Amino acid sequence: MAKTLAQDSIIEGSIWKGMLRFFLPIMLGTLLQQLYNMADTVIVSRFVGKEALAAVGGSSAIIIFLLVNFFVALASGASVVIAQHYGAGRFEMVRRGVQNAMVLALASGALLTVVGAATARPLLVLLRTTADTMEYSVDYLHFYFLGMIPSMIYNMGSGILRAMGDPKKPLMFLAVSMVLNIGLDLLFVVVFEMAVVGAAVATTIAQTVSAVLVLITLLRLPQDVRPDLRHPQINGEVMGRMLQIGLPSGFQSAMYNIANMVLQTAVNSLGTDVVAGWSAYRKLDDIYWPISNAIGITVMTFVGQNYGARKPDRVRRSIHTGLTLHIGTSMIFSAFTCLARYPLISLFAEGEAAVIHAGVTFTLYTCLFYATFSCTEVLAATMRAVGNAVKPTIITLVFVCLLRVVYLWVYGLSHTSLLSISVVFPVTWSISSGVFLLYYNSGRWMPRLMRRQLAEDTVRQNLHRN
Repeated sequence: MAKTLAQDSIIEGSIWKGMLRFFLPIMLGTLLQQLYNMADTVIVSRFVGKEALAAVGGSSAIIIFLLVNFFVALASGASVVIAQHYGAGRFEMVRRGVQNAMVLALASGALLTVVGAATARPLLVLLRTTADTMEYSVDYLHFYFLGMIPSMIYNMGSGILRAMGDPKKPLMFLAVSMVLNIGLDLLFVVVFEMAVVGAAVATTIAQTVSAVLVLITLLRLPQDVRPDLRHPQINGEVMGRMLQIGLPSGFQSAMYNIANMVLQTAVNSLGTDVVAGWSAYRKLDDIYWPISNAIGITVMTFVGQNYGARKPDRVRRSIHTGLTLHIGTSMIFSAFTCLARYPLISLFAEGEAAVIHAGVTFTLYTCLFYATFSCTEVLAATMRAVGNAVKPTIITLVFVCLLRVVYLWVYGLSHTSLLSISVVFPVTWSISSGVFLLYYNSGRWMPRLMRRQLAEDTVRQNLHRN
């Protein structure tokens, strides 16, 4: 098959240059995505009020992260399988992988639509959502979950394109979606006065457009890897491998968000002003995490393709480059966010002194410590890329999720304050990264074939030096 995508820049050439070319479009895409999510929040807070801000960015956001991110993480299994086969040049398996991935996306979106609508109010009650934001939150979630099928198609399709080395087209589709979403926000919320429902409907329409663009792109792939979406066939072996890698990631994402639901309960107990401040802080925080995840996707793609191509030395160098990139990016983002925290938080809560105080406090206590998460992000992505999905899930569940919940139940919920809520983040990030580093240095995360090939390469290098 002709190299119409960027396979050669991943398994050949400079890793630094290749990673930057791959990472930058993904990072720009995540920034665009957060920009139009922030636009939702700014518009509803300015034209509807702080209750709408708390509804869109508080309990509703936690529920969306819980349900949607499970399936987005599940899709990472498809990306790993496709990246490995693509790096190895097994294009018939790539085609089967794409077909199975799109079937999985359609089924996931349909299930999310039903589950999201059915569980919205019970979950909001469980989170002790404040009475003045409850109906806003229910309305927002009901209309938001109508867009789950196109959302899953876009996310899965974008993951497929990146796995084959093409991060630019998902960026272009996201740019179109962002412009459309902001325009529809202004139309529905400001002109038609549809409040939070308008923001949710705008997002659903924008996601549908991006999903259509992704489908068109997949149907124009080279013949060897193009899926036949008119006659989709499920391949048990391929689907099983995708689920084997993706389910642990999905379970990990769900546990992350269950821990954050407990955290949201503590925040809700401090009143609407603190919830609104938390929502404003989370909008800034939500910019960082997709950037972090973009580095993880980059590492997973480079490691996955080079593992498929049987190039263990490039696997190792991809990991080291990814760590350097993640630490540097985290430090830059921390510095900017902390220095600009007052004007940034004020964007969401102009004139609301109590809301601004809460948002600024949350920002200062957490954003300084993003770099402590670097080993968790990069090394977990590395291990999944070679098919080791269970161990990183266990490490994250125990040393991030479980530790966070235990802290909150033992101390945080009975001594609730801005500090007691904030401190849980840097502490669990640091501990998790330390454990990942120990496991990585042990070498046990590597498949036996890669360990053997690395040992052989080391012997050859020593002989060459002598």
